[in-house]
Amino acid sequence: MIFYKMKIDSHQHFWKYNPERDTWITDEMSVIQKNFYPENLITVLQKNGIDGCVSVQADQSLEETQFLIDFAEKNDFIKAVVGWIDLQAEDIEEQLAVWKSKKKLAGFRHVLQAEPDIDYMLRPQFLRGIKALLKNDFTYDILIFPKHLSVAQKFVSPFPDQAFVLDHIAKPYIKAGLIDDWKKDIEDLAKFENVQCKISGIITEADWGKWTYQHIKPYLDVVFESFGTDRVMFGSDWPVCLVAGEYAQVKAIVETYTKDFSTSEKSKVFGINAAKFYNFSL
Repeated sequence: MIFYKMKIDSHQHFWKYNPERDTWITDEMSVIQKNFYPENLITVLQKNGIDGCVSVQADQSLEETQFLIDFAEKNDFIKAVVGWIDLQAEDIEEQLAVWKSKKKLAGFRHVLQAEPDIDYMLRPQFLRGIKALLKNDFTYDILIFPKHLSVAQKFVSPFPDQAFVLDHIAKPYIKAGLIDDWKKDIEDLAKFENVQCKISGIITEADWGKWTYQHIKPYLDVVFESFGTDRVMFGSDWPVCLVAGEYAQVKAIVETYTKDFSTSEKSKVFGINAAKFYNFSL
C-alpha cells in the first residue's frame, strides 16, 4: 500500500478586505482586517510542511467564486476551490453546467450559520439545488452552529450519494466547555456515511487568549470516535485562525492528537481524505 507524504490543508480563505462587505470581521479581529492572498499563504504552508490547500469561499457572490478560481489557476498549490452559488436559483442546473468547465472548482458552500431561519437548508428550492450538485458531481460544505446539527441530519438524509463535509466540527462551545448535546448530535450526523468532517476552526471557538490542547482534546475525541480516520480531514481555517493563534499551533493540535496513529491513518487525515473528497491528485 502506498502512503502519500503530501500534506493538504482542507480549509483556508483568501480575501481583499472590504470593511463594508466583511462586517463579520469585527474590531476584536483586527489582526485579519487586511488582504490575504496566495503569496501570503505559500510561505506559511512551506514553513509548516504543507504541500497544498483547498480554498473556501468567504463571501456569498459569484464574483467570489471566480476570484478564488483565478487564484487557483495561477497557483499549483491551491488544489481545489469551494465556491458559492445561489442554490435556489431557478436556472441552477444551467449555471452549474457552465461552472463545470472550471477544473479546480470542486464544490460549493452557503453560509447557513448566518441565516435567521434555522430550517433554511430544508427549503424545497435549496434541496433542489443540492440535487443539482449531486447530478453535476459537486461537493457541498456544511457551515453551521451546534443548534443546526439536528436539522443537518434531515438535510443530508435524502441524499445518500451526495458528498457532504461538515466544516469546523460545527463550531462547538469550547470556550464554555459545553459538549454533551453537541456530542450526541455529532454522533447522529456521523451515521450518514457520505458525511465527512473537517477538523478546522477549533481554536477560534475556544478562549482566544487562554486555550490549551487539553481544552480541545475532548472535542477531537468525539470527532474521531464518530467519523473515524477515513472521514476526517485537517484544515487550518487560515487566516481566521490568526485571531486565536498561529498556523503552527493549529497544525500542532492535530499532529499531537494523531501522534500514535499509523502512517496510513495520518496520511488520510492530512491529505488523502481531502484529495478523494475534492477529487484532485496528490
